Amino acid sequence: MQNREISPVIRLDSADNVVVARVEISAGTQVASEQLTTLQNVPLGHKIAARMIEKGQPVLKYNTVIGYASEDLPAGTWMHSHNIEFGDTARDYRYGLDYVPTQLLPANERATFQGIVRADGRVATRNYLGVFVVGNCGATVARKIANHFDEERLAAYPNIDGVVPFVHEIGCGMEMTGEPMNLLRRTIGGHVKHANTAGGLLIALGCERNNIHGFIEQEGLLLNDMLKALVIQDVGGVKSAVDQGIKLIEAMLPQANAVQRQPVSAEHLIIGMQCGGSDGFSGLSANPALGAAVDILVRHGGTAILSETSEIFGVEHTLTARAVTPQVGRKLIERIDWWLEYNKGRDTQINGRVSPGNNAGGLANVLEKSLGGAKKGGNAPLMDVYEYAYPVTTRGLVFMDTPGYDPVSATGQIAGGANLIAFTTGRGSCFGSLPAPTFKLASNTPMFTRMSDDMDINCGQIIDGDKTIRQMGQEIFDRLLAHASGEPTKSELNGLGEDEFCPWQIGVLA
Repeated sequence: MQNREISPVIRLDSADNVVVARVEISAGTQVASEQLTTLQNVPLGHKIAARMIEKGQPVLKYNTVIGYASEDLPAGTWMHSHNIEFGDTARDYRYGLDYVPTQLLPANERATFQGIVRADGRVATRNYLGVFVVGNCGATVARKIANHFDEERLAAYPNIDGVVPFVHEIGCGMEMTGEPMNLLRRTIGGHVKHANTAGGLLIALGCERNNIHGFIEQEGLLLNDMLKALVIQDVGGVKSAVDQGIKLIEAMLPQANAVQRQPVSAEHLIIGMQCGGSDGFSGLSANPALGAAVDILVRHGGTAILSETSEIFGVEHTLTARAVTPQVGRKLIERIDWWLEYNKGRDTQINGRVSPGNNAGGLANVLEKSLGGAKKGGNAPLMDVYEYAYPVTTRGLVFMDTPGYDPVSATGQIAGGANLIAFTTGRGSCFGSLPAPTFKLASNTPMFTRMSDDMDINCGQIIDGDKTIRQMGQEIFDRLLAHASGEPTKSELNGLGEDEFCPWQIGVLA
């Protein structure tokens, strides 16, 4: 692998009419592997016309249409949003026609990790106590209670990872029934009931529209020694609520600490997948490498949750074709149709516009971003589709309908049961999550080097030619097991996650 000459461009498919710049390329550079000369400066991660593309012709990347030429584009032209037009493409959904069942490994051959087995058989990767608010009015009280339990006060309880405030900005000023309230309740409830939550304290001001008693009843929660409720107006105000809340959490510490890790099958891993701050390399390295790890995980009986519905738009047919049943495939298209109606006439990603950071990183439009984003799902069959924050009970690759906004999307995945979040990034997203930790996969070596304190794995080794996607996938799978066993991620070491609990605010304000 050493002393080799590497082409400055990457060809993804023999049918493609563009190639991707592996490094920054100056105008006038001869690219021998493609027999072309660049006509403009090309930033790394951006595309170059590999042959003449006439106006109106489709632009092909991974032999998939990502747009249409807005003018005649000679070979060597820098290709980006200034000369690639966004447009509808014909898609054959082939509902379930390409389904191939996963060949699961025998139980005695499956990988293991050191997990925490709860009384009901669920497996945790972390061990937290949570302080949850039903509405924003309880946020300060929740923070004061949780912040009391600093490192010094928890020193006697080494098996507890922390006491975390789960606060948000809604819960009042919204309709008291309907999907917005149901969504909020099941999101909070999913975190309360999460395997990584050893116990919790529910905080309410007392007059929220998200009434604490209605919330407890609707979510089927049972108050006991490890789940308590506190209403600020009933106990005499903020100071009294903080004092009483601290005592309630203190009483939970001994039982929460009484756990130990033990070997468990990788089938108990539920991975939520995210991509944020994407660039032109994300779909070439980090995303397909994570997809390769997902294929391994699924063979070991585990579960992976693909999400960010607006960021698979344009390539959803690659998932519906391998759905376990036509009904599962149609559930996905129903969610796509909901988003198209929801975003009709708005300047949003599903209508073509990606964020400025994504655009600067080499992504021309949502079709190109979706093409790379969907690769996180590997080649496993699609086993089910869930609406936001619903409990994930089907094993294998599943899809959860969420926005593309990472904190909101990951919050829904964790509410659904994800016990790890795998986050790919090309620009360098700084994200963390609780009670399930996030580990981050960098798409390129320069960013990994620049932000090594935030990145866990360098998938840029694929771009550099030092590792294959398959090798990188195995490395990611091994790291999944290590982090599930308690090895801290970079986001945990940086103290991230407390402020990233973001329930989806879907038409809530009144």
